[in-house]
Amino acid sequence: MITAITDGVKITVETQYQPEYSNPANEHFMFAYRINIENVGDHAVQLLRRHWHIFDSNSTHREVEGEGVVGVQPVIEPGHSHEYISGCNLKTDMGSMKGEYQMVRLLDGTLFNVTIPEFYLVASYKMN
Repeated sequence: MITAITDGVKITVETQYQPEYSNPANEHFMFAYRINIENVGDHAVQLLRRHWHIFDSNSTHREVEGEGVVGVQPVIEPGHSHEYISGCNLKTDMGSMKGEYQMVRLLDGTLFNVTIPEFYLVASYKMN
């Protein structure tokens, strides 16, 4: 589990290799990740956008940007959290992801970025 706090927003990430959706012979490795976004600050915030950097262990890098997360732009009140599960496919059995969320503080409309800490995607058979 990986955790980071930026401007009163705590991000926690857990990952899991998905062998049932993977096909190593065709260089297709599927991973799920669960992200918990907790507002540990004093003011309500809304997640507007996401920006991901995705790395395979063969030095391939790609970026993904877009509005919200899994189709929503959640408002998170102080002391509350929003959790979602998503997935990522790689061409190798190891890689990593990192990024940022663009948020707005609803009290005054201030935009700010929250760091999504780098986390590793590793096929379970590599962990032995």
